[in-house]
Amino acid sequence: MLTEIATPGGEHELHSLTLQFPSSPRGAQLARRHAVRWMEERGCPPASDVSCAVALVVGELAANAVQHGRVPGREFGLRLALDRAAGLLRVEVADAASARRLPTAAPSSSPDGESGRGLLLVDVLAVRWGSAPRSPVGKTVWAELCLQI
Repeated sequence: MLTEIATPGGEHELHSLTLQFPSSPRGAQLARRHAVRWMEERGCPPASDVSCAVALVVGELAANAVQHGRVPGREFGLRLALDRAAGLLRVEVADAASARRLPTAAPSSSPDGESGRGLLLVDVLAVRWGSAPRSPVGKTVWAELCLQI
């Protein structure tokens, strides 16, 4: 499902995009590609710092939703909300796994470990991030990125 909304409001114009993806590695890859393309349509070239940061954050949150929040037969959702007046992009990734623990802080990882750095990247790139339960089931992990990276 694709939903794009532009809410004109003078100086405070908002744009948002909502998509659903299969809960698979391919779905996470598609989410990242759609986010980069959507940012390009809003004037941020794929090689720009902003677009690269968006690609990393969407990729990490989507990969976590697939790896840790997967419920067989359920998709994960991606929502991007761009507020140019505030200079922020909000990234939200929602999954259907409500039995999982909500992330509250970036975990520490072993320097020699092969994984465990995704939320550390999100923590560095985002102005702020967090998670919330989703009604009726699941959770949403969100991050807000500054457009002036």
